[in-house]
Amino acid sequence: MSWLFGYKSQVPPQGGDGGPEPPGPPPSSAGSAGQMAGDANLTKAERKAMEAYRFDSSALERAAEAARTLERSKHAREALELSKMQENTRQQEYLAKVKEYEAHIEASKVEHKRVDHEERRKTLAEETKQQQQRAQYQDQLARKRYEEQLAQQQRVQEENLRKQEESVAKQEAMRRKTIEHEMELREKNKMKLLEAELRAKAKVDRENRDLTLEQIRLKAEENRITVMEGIKTAGSVLGQGATALLTDWNKVVTTVGGLSLLALGVYTAKGATGVTARYVEARIGKPSLVNETSRFSLLEALKHPIETVKRLKHKPTDALQGVVLQPKLEERLRDIAIATKNTKNNQGLYRNILMHGPPGTGKTMFAKRLATHSGMDYAIMTGGDVGPMGRDAVTAIHKVFDWANTSRRGLLLFIDEADAFLRKRSSEQISEDMRSALNAFLYRTGEQNPRFMLVLASNTPEQFDYAINDRLDEMVEFTLPGLAERERLVRLYFDKFVLQPAAEGKKRFKVEQWDYSAVCSKMANMCEGMSGREISKLGVSWQAACYASEEGILTEQMVLDRCEAAARQHRQKMAWLSEQEKLDHKSITGGKGFLTQ
Repeated sequence: MSWLFGYKSQVPPQGGDGGPEPPGPPPSSAGSAGQMAGDANLTKAERKAMEAYRFDSSALERAAEAARTLERSKHAREALELSKMQENTRQQEYLAKVKEYEAHIEASKVEHKRVDHEERRKTLAEETKQQQQRAQYQDQLARKRYEEQLAQQQRVQEENLRKQEESVAKQEAMRRKTIEHEMELREKNKMKLLEAELRAKAKVDRENRDLTLEQIRLKAEENRITVMEGIKTAGSVLGQGATALLTDWNKVVTTVGGLSLLALGVYTAKGATGVTARYVEARIGKPSLVNETSRFSLLEALKHPIETVKRLKHKPTDALQGVVLQPKLEERLRDIAIATKNTKNNQGLYRNILMHGPPGTGKTMFAKRLATHSGMDYAIMTGGDVGPMGRDAVTAIHKVFDWANTSRRGLLLFIDEADAFLRKRSSEQISEDMRSALNAFLYRTGEQNPRFMLVLASNTPEQFDYAINDRLDEMVEFTLPGLAERERLVRLYFDKFVLQPAAEGKKRFKVEQWDYSAVCSKMANMCEGMSGREISKLGVSWQAACYASEEGILTEQMVLDRCEAAARQHRQKMAWLSEQEKLDHKSITGGKGFLTQ
């Protein structure tokens, strides 16, 4: 019934959320000017609240007039019912708006809580970041203080060391001054003593001067008389002999024949001495280029009689005894050993062999074993010894081959690092002396020989001259050991350098009990890329670790530590190689062949 009294139902204020605002009072009855001025001081929300409670008197008059008009109307009852229905509808709309407003208020609260939680999260994140920055700053300050303390300690130590050095230098200077003073005093004493002796001797000489002069005169007179008599005697004898010789023709003929025979003997002895010297050099001694040989030598036998006897009693053994290598390579080397032995027994022509591969893979060892197995002598020379000889290199090479041709048992001539003087003549800048040495070597190896066998060894065979490659009959590549070969090598050297000395009961050498087989397998994996020589040195380092311990007991950890150190050193050596050396270094880590002692 609000339309009867001239006002409408007011909706509660919506705040700042943009909801509908209730209509204000009519402008005709808005109140006095003073009231308007007072309302101007209120806020917007307060003014909206006040407008809901204002009373409009003109609305009552309109309502009364409307009521009288309605009572006179025949549709008054229907209008009243319609008004009630409209009022109910408005009330329901108002309730819906109230619920919507309440839902909006709840959503605003939820949003406010979400914003609050987000702000708290950001605040916590910022506080965490600040704490981390503060901790980092404190850590930097602590590190800076520690570095300053270290620098201060280092300065103090350097100052103490400088003071100690100055003190030692002062003491050394004082000691030198003391020694110099003592030596000066000794020299003065010696000079005074010598001066006193000279004075005494001069005094005695002055006192005995007359007697001395008389003795000198007598000796001179006797010497003159003796010389004159000797001259007279020699003159008379020579005169008589010459007279007798010239007067007797038979004596003249005898004298001429004796002088002729004397001259012939001198020249004959000179020639025989040269021939004998060459024979001794070829058969008894050894050439200067040969560093080691198993050939019997009288001089070596006199110098080392025990080793010579052992060598003579040594019987030929299997060329591959104690050798660890890949099966295919073992089969090939065994064929070479059998063929060489049968060639020696049947006095056939020996075949020249090239053995190439990384250092430490047993090329020299197999050459010695091959010679011993075949019943031959071996001689080892190095290609690097040829270059420094200059012009004498050609003569030295001829002496080596002359000496090799005199061997009765057959000689295996092993030239290690042969690429040092057998390089390519077309692409390498070599000196005339080296070119002459290469030509001499090619001249002496032009044909296969039944007296000696040539075996070359090199880490870079691609540097050989083509003529050298033409003289090679067999080429064998020795490569780094694979996993299976490394494990066999580790077991072999562990038994040789650790278990056998411990079993012999040597002083200060004991071994703890642990799983030797598992440890050897583990070390084989750790030694990847290492050569047999490096693994053998690892065995020696195990002994050194045991000798360095206080109780002389070798533990599992000591063995593994030495193996790790050896592997680390190997990697460092490989890192030091230049690019060209890395290209030349044939580090084949697959299961290939390898030799061991």
